[in-house]
Amino acid sequence: MVREMPRPTSISAIGAWCLFDWAVAPFPTIVTTFVISNYFAKAIAPDPTVGSARWSYMIALSGIVIALLSPPLGAIADRLGNAKRAIAISLLALILCAALLWFAKPGPAYAVPVLLLSGCGIVALELGLIFYGTLLPGVAPLHRLGRVSGWGWAAGYAGGLACLGAALVFLVQPDHPVFGIAHAEAANIRATGLLVALWAALFGWPLLVLVPDTPRTRMPVVRALRLGMGDLARTVGRMRALPNLATFLIASAIYRDGITTILAVGGLYAGGTFGMGFSELIGFGMGLNIAAGTGAAIFAWLDDWMGSKRTILLALAGLVGFGSAIIAVHDKGWFFGLALALGVFVGPANAASRSMVIRLAPAGEVGKMFGLYALTGRAVSFVGPALFGWVTIATHSQRAGLGAILLLLIGGAAMLLRVNEPPRRLNISGSLILPAETGPGRALP
Repeated sequence: MVREMPRPTSISAIGAWCLFDWAVAPFPTIVTTFVISNYFAKAIAPDPTVGSARWSYMIALSGIVIALLSPPLGAIADRLGNAKRAIAISLLALILCAALLWFAKPGPAYAVPVLLLSGCGIVALELGLIFYGTLLPGVAPLHRLGRVSGWGWAAGYAGGLACLGAALVFLVQPDHPVFGIAHAEAANIRATGLLVALWAALFGWPLLVLVPDTPRTRMPVVRALRLGMGDLARTVGRMRALPNLATFLIASAIYRDGITTILAVGGLYAGGTFGMGFSELIGFGMGLNIAAGTGAAIFAWLDDWMGSKRTILLALAGLVGFGSAIIAVHDKGWFFGLALALGVFVGPANAASRSMVIRLAPAGEVGKMFGLYALTGRAVSFVGPALFGWVTIATHSQRAGLGAILLLLIGGAAMLLRVNEPPRRLNISGSLILPAETGPGRALP
């Protein structure tokens, strides 16, 4: 079968699509992982161990909510189109959640508000990324999906890095933070939530203006949901005829849960096990983002060259290897160096997985596939954080908790070995030649 590749869109559209990752990345970087999470554990929760466990439980609950909402939203994305409207709503929700963290002063009275705002921000971000992913086929030509997806991830890490740097220079480290913000009641730490909100608002809008929207269908949302869910049910029923896709969705759910958990608890681990303060944590986060962004950019080329499956397996091997070394070390310097090495492999695993979804998706069903991708990932996403929290509490050791998470990476990699990625090659005219395989309706968008 020969399928003509979509024509590449403008450089401005590709840039705006990648810039959205830059815009929203500070939320997971500053709120979920490095600053607010440690502020919660050290200044709001009774003690860091209990705080780490409660934070991981919040992430697990957020994952359950995302798992429940992802399938209908993915179905609506395919039937209704107009993805940018949904992205705008999710972006606004994320901005509000981040900004409201300013009011969370030290003390147990603010524990529930912080957990609620952080959890709602995670839900808004992840649901918005479903629609964000559906825009990629209209931005990147098919033979460069991996490259553009990787560039997006790299831009995200760069955005997280830049925002962390701004937080360190203007809020956390100075004796007199900007705009007269004081250190009393951790105001300079709480203000990082305002910085995240401002960052998302400032850099998120170009996507809404410059990136081509998915085709819009004029029909009531309820009808779009009903029809889309019917399509989704039929797609799920066809999973036996799409074994590569089904196996990949399950495998990616397992290893993505491990990766997400490592990122979510990485700052807690650095703060609790190695006693890093806020300034050290931000420096650690900056270094990790440099490593992750570099890895995502380099591996983006490998994705298109040697395939998504091999790229993911290589990344998982690096994560398991360096993760095991991190558990064994007790010196802060060794931990920092090994964590940076581990960070190189985080972006490639996620970026190549996003490319793999599009390459395996049946024609015209990219939105549903991203919905299923989110569903399968979030259906088990409570496992990693809950496992880390339970093992940490049971053993009084974050090292043991992190060790349990590495098992998820190994399990996901073992299942991914069973996936047969279709070979791709270009004929002399520049058309993409695809093998006839994987069942009815199999084609790339």
